[in-house]
Amino acid sequence: MPRGSGVAAATENGFSGTMARYDYDLFTIGAGSGGVRASRMAAAYGARVAVAEERRLGGTCVNVGCIPKKLLVYASHYGEDFEDAGAYGWTVGERRFDWATLIANKDREIERLNGIYRRILDEHGVEIFAGRAVIVDPHTVEIAGRRVTAAHILVATGSWPRIPQGPGAELAISSNEIFHLERQPERILIVGGGYIAVEFAGILRGMGSTVTQVYRGPLFLRGFDDDVRTTLAEEMRKKGIDLRFDRTLESIAPSARGLVATLDDGSRLEVDQVLCAIGRTPLSRNLGLEEAGVRLGRNGEIRVDEYGASSVPSIHAIGDVTDRISLTPVAIHEGMCLAATLFDGRPTFPDHQDVASAVFSQPSIGSVGLTEAQAREQYTAVDVFRTRFRALKHTLTGRDEQTMMKLLVDRGSDRVVGVHMVGPEAAEIIQGMAVAMKCRATKAQLDATIGIHPTLAEELVTMRAPVAERA
Repeated sequence: MPRGSGVAAATENGFSGTMARYDYDLFTIGAGSGGVRASRMAAAYGARVAVAEERRLGGTCVNVGCIPKKLLVYASHYGEDFEDAGAYGWTVGERRFDWATLIANKDREIERLNGIYRRILDEHGVEIFAGRAVIVDPHTVEIAGRRVTAAHILVATGSWPRIPQGPGAELAISSNEIFHLERQPERILIVGGGYIAVEFAGILRGMGSTVTQVYRGPLFLRGFDDDVRTTLAEEMRKKGIDLRFDRTLESIAPSARGLVATLDDGSRLEVDQVLCAIGRTPLSRNLGLEEAGVRLGRNGEIRVDEYGASSVPSIHAIGDVTDRISLTPVAIHEGMCLAATLFDGRPTFPDHQDVASAVFSQPSIGSVGLTEAQAREQYTAVDVFRTRFRALKHTLTGRDEQTMMKLLVDRGSDRVVGVHMVGPEAAEIIQGMAVAMKCRATKAQLDATIGIHPTLAEELVTMRAPVAERA
């Protein structure tokens, strides 16, 4: 264990010996999912903990991320469900979607969750500071003019939507603002090719909006398996989403009926709203980090060791502000590991291997492990098992929606090293496969598993022959 690490510092100082020296054992900046989990776990281990939040408890995930977005995804599915109901004998009467009702109901749920986060902190004796905290030195923070000290400072401030550049950029909105629009945009241009962009394309199209999505590259979702990317593009186009790849947004200007967006090929789109989802930036600026000696990366991410300690041993960071794996469960995991390391005498570093992820596009994506390209780089020989089919449900509806499933197997060990899916309930199915991969499951073990019939998931244990090698 390196002497300069946060773990070594915690061991030397001992958290039991900080009572007289500091106001708190841990001061957390940012009350998102990771910061709250780290704070309450540290308090459960007996530490004196405070947390500062300048916005709302719960951070991005609860307020303008995972939770409200998933609620909007649920809402957007009803249109197709109503259409499909007739094939199963149901007569559905007049239907109408009301955006204002959905947003109001969503807001009530978010308010309830904010209250739960506050109650969790209160029950664990964590003091809450409402306001922006700035680091003064390695053991001091300032909130609204008040200075307090702590043996350890944790930065868990997350990230923020990247702001676009160019003429009229101020007329666009980000994923923060779209959750609070008073009216549903009838026509929307979505700029970006990450998971946020494809999710909102599906959400708004499902609610009846005319959707155009523009991405600067040849295919969106860079970093995902290529079969996942191509399958989703095909399915989104079937749903009427206008995908324009190898295109960029040049300018936005007001018009009599909304906005006019001009692309680099000269085409002009008249829309009601432009949503820019071009990435997120770690929220590390103007926190006093650099002045305190904390090393930042090129994009402002806090550079940390395997235990979450920065270049200043008493200052730690978890979650999106470190720009490692920007997922809420990862931030929570990192927070739990840090609390155990600093305050329970159990040096524990986060496991970032084979982290499963989902994209709530339409159809949805679930992935865990390596992509095919990564597997071929890492292993001498890789067997690829892939299937595409129409789900049983659509044999009656007639809907031409394809599900794709893919297994990647290291031929030398027979171990499954990647699982990918595009289709209904992909996230629910891949969660189970993530457990199997953590247990180092082999293809032979999947083959020996009896499937549940008839389900989509059974396809993952019935694929017998690998696909032919690509030329």
